[in-house]
Amino acid sequence: MSLEQQISSSRRIALIDVLRGIALLAMASYHFTWDLGFFGYTSLGLTAHGPWKLYARCIASSFLFLVGVSLVLAHGERIRWRGFWIRFAMVAVAAAAISVATYFATPESFIFFGILHQIALASVLGLLFLRLPALLTLVVAALVVAAPFYLRSPFFDHPALLWVGLSSADPRSNDYVPLFPWFGAVMIGIGVAKLAKAAGLFERLATISLSQTFQRPLTFIGRHSLAFYLIHQPVLIGCVWLFAQAWPAPAQDQKLGFTNTCQASCQDSRDAAFCVRYCGCMLTAVEKDGLLTGIMRGDQSASARTRLSDLISTCTVQTEDAMSPGEPQ
Repeated sequence: MSLEQQISSSRRIALIDVLRGIALLAMASYHFTWDLGFFGYTSLGLTAHGPWKLYARCIASSFLFLVGVSLVLAHGERIRWRGFWIRFAMVAVAAAAISVATYFATPESFIFFGILHQIALASVLGLLFLRLPALLTLVVAALVVAAPFYLRSPFFDHPALLWVGLSSADPRSNDYVPLFPWFGAVMIGIGVAKLAKAAGLFERLATISLSQTFQRPLTFIGRHSLAFYLIHQPVLIGCVWLFAQAWPAPAQDQKLGFTNTCQASCQDSRDAAFCVRYCGCMLTAVEKDGLLTGIMRGDQSASARTRLSDLISTCTVQTEDAMSPGEPQ
């Protein structure tokens, strides 16, 4: 019996489902923290910077890596077209539903190309690499991951090309998982799975049995990953909303919230001294222009976003000039 036959019958590799379940639970924990910030229980923008940003990227990478592994397991010997297109249609429809729902809920940051969109596209593109040597796939994967460092161009700033991921600046979205660099994670999964398959690792993994108390719920989640993804966030945000009706979060000082968020974002790429001065400049500027309330609510017009971009450039230049050697500190 071939590996694919084992998996398609009763001998699924439980460990793969368990790992997928763990990734989904980690994703839910991240979304729950985002929900707390949305309702004011944590600092606004907490999950967009620092350790939380790294956590989110690790979750997305692991999930997409497993997509690549699953492509090899399901279609490595021959592509099962009927099952493939059924699964693709389910993911594509779900991705479209997410876009529509978030467009009405948060139009300024709706999800136009999130992780489900990436999975749908990567599932099709990944088929092109199933017959290529594993090492070649991994080399191309490295180029895809690094592409934003050497291929970014204003050419990709057109809204119709933002899904590519090579625009001069990332667009605003609650979940942005473009082709580059994220397809690289899927390709790494394909390459690693092909190496593991050649080494007979999957046959050994199929014999591993974990504690049923630990394995059963994770396996269930992993085998129903799409349903879990679609359901968990409405459930979580609904629970936080209900909690907020009885115990609303204390009103946050907008100036303090803006400064904390600004400094957390700034320190992703700058030192603390620069960020303190830069964020002071930004706070003064957005207050003067009457933009502070809209920024803190996440509700900004196109003209407000353009003005904010101008202020960011101005404060960056002013801060760099003020902190240049020979200038008073």
